[in-house]
Amino acid sequence: MGVKSEESAGYTTVRLIPLSYDQAESHTSALRLILTLRPEWEHSGKIEFIRFTDGITNTLLKVINKLPGLSAEEIDTEAILLRAYGKGTDLIIDRERETQNHELLMQYGLAPALLARFHNGMLYKFIRGAVTSPADLRKQEIWRAVARRLAEWHAVVPCLPPSHTPPFEVVNENGTLEDVTASPASKKDPAIQASIDNVAPGKPAPNVWTVMQKWIYALPAATPAQAQRQSNLQKELTRLVAEFSNRPGLGKNGLVFAHCDLLSGNVIIQPRNTRSVGGSEIVSFIDYEYAAPSPAAFDIANHFAEWGGFDCEHDLLPTKSQRLDFIQEYVKSYFSHLGSEKTVVDQEAEAGRLFDEVDMFRGIPGFYWGIWAIIQAKISQIDFDYASYAEIRLGEYWSWRAETDGSRAASVKEIPVREKRWAQKE
Repeated sequence: MGVKSEESAGYTTVRLIPLSYDQAESHTSALRLILTLRPEWEHSGKIEFIRFTDGITNTLLKVINKLPGLSAEEIDTEAILLRAYGKGTDLIIDRERETQNHELLMQYGLAPALLARFHNGMLYKFIRGAVTSPADLRKQEIWRAVARRLAEWHAVVPCLPPSHTPPFEVVNENGTLEDVTASPASKKDPAIQASIDNVAPGKPAPNVWTVMQKWIYALPAATPAQAQRQSNLQKELTRLVAEFSNRPGLGKNGLVFAHCDLLSGNVIIQPRNTRSVGGSEIVSFIDYEYAAPSPAAFDIANHFAEWGGFDCEHDLLPTKSQRLDFIQEYVKSYFSHLGSEKTVVDQEAEAGRLFDEVDMFRGIPGFYWGIWAIIQAKISQIDFDYASYAEIRLGEYWSWRAETDGSRAASVKEIPVREKRWAQKE
């Protein structure tokens, strides 16, 4: 059937379909992939493709087979999600690691069944439910559900051991990808991977710091302005690592298995018929391509930034009282999932500590996604203004720096909307 088992680094047996999805021939290539996985669908029912547009990196298609006599719920039970990676995204995402993340989460009942991989994507079971919007994230019953689920991730899922990373690539001056061996002399250093892995000494790689280091090395630097920007961002990363990588936090070595991309499109509200009558909302998370060991405070701060959506509506970010409510729910869930490991804990004190830690981390997601967006502006074929997005997100970081080091107040400049909102009590 053109399908074989794949053994990657000795820990995955996910089926590999030796085909690719082609955006230019979307229906034809997607149908070929689905029929390779489900050949019995060819002569029964009616195959339909439903395109989702919530992401700005990948192509996501829901594939259903309308068999006669089946209800919509029964059809959804057999539905498949086809996710094709955006062009060039292997530069910023370790796809082998993503597969390992997915399989790991499956073991804990936190991810849908991964059915197969293909050359530029994967096929997995559809999760029934409603995709949230940024407005949904701002509803108390939803943010508490997110807090409970995120705490479960952080408490029960172990950080994967280091894996062999794929060949390192950079963006050249034409915006295309090339392997490090074909890069400028400054990129030929055989120790470059060691430099990435050791950016935060004492922390097992990969982690959120090594991801940012890899991205900074991959930034285009063909012009003096680009090279200066890369140098400035490198200095800031070095500063961040010194200030934040060894802070005390939850998890082993201050790291938890973090989602790192908890935007609204990756949060699914489970149907009401899947929980008890009058029960609280339950959510699931999808898309694990950025998941990596990280301080819990980074993952939470990153999620809070997504309350404003892709438009970065800073006046809609959570206030102090909303953040505290989220964190109190998170702490309660976190320690309940640890079970016997933590029999007695002062949850109020833990919530206070984590609240302060998240407050300290609030500017770092802007740095993270700002670097990411600079690279995407060069490589992505998706219709999204990554360059402007990069400026907005990096602007969040610089505004946070100016607020915390006192330079904004000293210059008598007006406090930015994001910082003003973050300081708001109610």
